[in-house]
Amino acid sequence: MKGGFYIRLAKMGVLKNKRTYLPYILTCVGMVMMYYIMEFLTNSPLLELMTGGDVLKSMLNLGRFVMSVFSVIFLFYTNSFIIRRRKKEFGLYNMLGMDKKNIMRILSWETLITGLISIGGGLAAGMLFSKLAEVVLVNIMRYDVNYSLSISPIAVFRTIIVFGLIFCLIFLNVLRQIWKSNPTELLSSETAGEKPPKANWIMGVLGAALLIGAYILAISIKDVVAALGWFFIAVIMVILGTYLLFIFGSVVFCRILKGNKNYYYKPNHFVSVSSMIYRMKRHGAGLASVCILSTMVLVMMTTSVCMYADVENALQDKYPRDIASEVNFESFEDMTNNKNAGNLKNNVDSIVEKNGSRKYNGLEYYSAFTEGIEKNGRLSVGREASEIYDSGNYDNLYIVYFITLDDYNRIMGADEELESDQVLLHASEKGFAEDSFAMGDNVFYIKKQLDELNIGGSAAMFSLPSIYLVIQDWNAIDDSLKVNIEDLRKEGKLALSFNWKYYFDTDSQDQVGLNNDIKAQLKKISEEKQNGIHYFSSKCMEDDREGFYAVYGSVLFLGIMLSIVFMFATVLIIYYKQISEGYEDQSRFEIMQKVGMTEKEIRKSINSQVLTVFFLPLVTAGLHLTFAFPMIHRILMLFNLFNLKLQILTTVTGFFIFTLFYMIIYKITSNAYYSIVSGRKKKGQ
Repeated sequence: MKGGFYIRLAKMGVLKNKRTYLPYILTCVGMVMMYYIMEFLTNSPLLELMTGGDVLKSMLNLGRFVMSVFSVIFLFYTNSFIIRRRKKEFGLYNMLGMDKKNIMRILSWETLITGLISIGGGLAAGMLFSKLAEVVLVNIMRYDVNYSLSISPIAVFRTIIVFGLIFCLIFLNVLRQIWKSNPTELLSSETAGEKPPKANWIMGVLGAALLIGAYILAISIKDVVAALGWFFIAVIMVILGTYLLFIFGSVVFCRILKGNKNYYYKPNHFVSVSSMIYRMKRHGAGLASVCILSTMVLVMMTTSVCMYADVENALQDKYPRDIASEVNFESFEDMTNNKNAGNLKNNVDSIVEKNGSRKYNGLEYYSAFTEGIEKNGRLSVGREASEIYDSGNYDNLYIVYFITLDDYNRIMGADEELESDQVLLHASEKGFAEDSFAMGDNVFYIKKQLDELNIGGSAAMFSLPSIYLVIQDWNAIDDSLKVNIEDLRKEGKLALSFNWKYYFDTDSQDQVGLNNDIKAQLKKISEEKQNGIHYFSSKCMEDDREGFYAVYGSVLFLGIMLSIVFMFATVLIIYYKQISEGYEDQSRFEIMQKVGMTEKEIRKSINSQVLTVFFLPLVTAGLHLTFAFPMIHRILMLFNLFNLKLQILTTVTGFFIFTLFYMIIYKITSNAYYSIVSGRKKKGQ
């Protein structure tokens, strides 16, 4: 046979099966486009110029990896729907005299055609929309961009390589299936159903245990750092548990419906339930896939939108004043030397004055802080904490701050009094349940837990939960903790750091320039080595704003991109699920029509089948999202996001919008299913 014959057969195969090939190719085009855009942005020279460009590049690299892995899994999955429809055709070719080598040549041309259309169309769309994506990204990050269209050769090359390999793998997988099958199996593959399986209770119990375990993890973990580590374990448990429960549940659910004679022996239920029984395992796995994808979309969209919407509040939490200058001293004696702090304050004030600016709303105080571990009513700091920390026990790990009662009363306008063994305590959201604690050889009693403590944004700069302890004076701290910082650091121990903090607002029109002048002055003082300075910092809200928008904007952009990809996947899986089941059920409905079933009854039966299970993935995704909410909230706290009301609002709104989207998919795919089983579109199939 001439090569042109195989090309014609390949073209005919694609065109005659356009109902299944067209959505597949369009999705491939979309995925190639999204991948090219990520590659284009990753290699964009603009990232080198942007503040936070390195963060964005890391996020886009992560997105590329996720996209490539997901494309392999998803395109393999969806291609299986097409091949299931085509096996009968290949079996017919085999019966008419074509050997498997000839069929392989047809398949190679089909793969080449779909691959070229997908990659070519995806690259063309990617080049067209890449500048739009760049404009959207830089606007999210509040950066300027030129509007000239450009093409990235390296992005084109990498996209071709990645998706060329994916299509080669898909081709090899199809060949494997054809090579292992005989003509009889190929001819009957489309109608080969499953034997009604028995309910595997071990699978069901294991699935339920995994889900319950993941839910318990999500709602029980209070530590924000631990939440990040356990989140990925919980995700894996949810995925496995969902698949096991859906496969097991589909069997049990259909058996229950079949056992209910009042429900089962009705025209609109009989066909639908018997059809579901016919393909229980695939039915459950498909629904589980839709559920997991829906959950991914909901989590990514609601989380990324919440982060970006709250970026200004996060910035305000970190910088309650325009300028935040801090000095860390070598020792306790250096901190308590009033001359040192006085010199530093005078130098900072002189820089503000030279700048022609006015400072106001100032905040100045001393503090000491270190990592501490609370266990059994004991707060371990210094060497004692290091021993626990070195053992790998990070439970109840805090950043512990000490400030004196005098500074607290002055800052808060309070008139509190303390005994030497009493403290006022302010804890982060994690809280502190004890009414007393031991530290070193001393026992301290908590006189009062403070609801608020407005002493600056230091706590927001750390991801660990924090405890602020207001002590009577510095004598309350054990002398063993007041050792030279370098001594403990040389031993690899957790040192107690001694600080002077000076925060203030300013009317300067160039806050970044003013802050740079302050840093230069502090550096000069530090180099003179007269004030016992270990290190210093001076930060400015405006200087950090671009960095904040780089991080939060890149998360939002990546969330949007991956959500679009996962929505593509959700739509295509639902569509293929509906039309493949439609073709399988077509002969059953034809028989029922011959014995008197009307089109109205067919429509009722279809609605019964689709509605029985179609919205189950959405409900389960909502359940997953609900239980994941506390853990997601704690992870957001790592990014200085504490706005619980905003997170609730974005989650509820996101779920409502996705539900509307899901209902539109239901309407479209149920109509496609109906047109197949009712015999309205038999031509061109």
